[in-house]
Amino acid sequence: MSERYEQVNKGMGHIFRNNFIGGIAWGLGATVGVAIILAVLTLILRQINLIPVVGNFVAGVVEFISENNPHLIK
Repeated sequence: MSERYEQVNKGMGHIFRNNFIGGIAWGLGATVGVAIILAVLTLILRQINLIPVVGNFVAGVVEFISENNPHLIK
């Protein structure tokens, strides 16, 4: 029983170091992954010319809000 306890019981420094390195690796992986996904999405959106559609949609939303809430625009 005590042999198992000693295998599981590791020093706080060892646990802290392992968790710190794991956190850095996770953060780096997440950052690289998001950068790749955003780059691919940008390339795709550039090819399908979606920006004018989004711009027209936003303009319509702003116009709708302006017409229905005139007190918001001064």
